[in-house]
Amino acid sequence: MTFLPADDRYDAMPYRRVGVSGLRLPAVSLGLWHNFGDDRAFGVQREILRRAFDLGVTHFDLANNYGPPYGSAETNFG
Repeated sequence: MTFLPADDRYDAMPYRRVGVSGLRLPAVSLGLWHNFGDDRAFGVQREILRRAFDLGVTHFDLANNYGPPYGSAETNFG
């Protein structure tokens, strides 16, 4: 089934400007530390990410040591 993001996903989330760069980040970011490794069901990870995106989250925190095992959060996110 194809994911269709919510049409109003940018309406409720407040975004804040980063310095004078013009970049705006959401008030809430989603960190993919211990909940997005290979020890969690891929479908659950996808549901969490899609829900966050539908709520206006556009910043996702990833690092090469997030998992377990290390790096799996990046792989699963991709």
